[in-house]
Amino acid sequence: QVPLVESGGGSVQVGGSLRLSCVASAFTFTNNACIGWFRQAPGKEREGVATIYTGGINPLYAESVKDRFAISQSSDKTTVYLQMNSLQPEDTATYYCAVASLSPWVCKLDSLRAASSARWGQGTVVTVSS
Repeated sequence: QVPLVESGGGSVQVGGSLRLSCVASAFTFTNNACIGWFRQAPGKEREGVATIYTGGINPLYAESVKDRFAISQSSDKTTVYLQMNSLQPEDTATYYCAVASLSPWVCKLDSLRAASSARWGQGTVVTVSS
């Protein structure tokens, strides 16, 4: 299987911005693909951040990042982005990309996380300092 490869993490100050990328094959991100970003802070459980259905359909966000983060997909469908603005220390975490074949009406954070067919990347680290 083609791996998911995340990039774009780094260290920023409070209020800064980063754009994360998740790259896979176009087939991976077009085959009934529900794609999402999750994050895990040290000592905490993994939490959902945002999901999008292939083609840029129905982006959904966790309340904690709504109005600050934006998920999108490239026109060739090989890359999913997470634009993160107004970053706060509580956004510090390892960010993971995930994909699963789901119907568009169930493409949500809980469904994607629970999908037995979900594939995950290795993660990229984001550190926000004050």
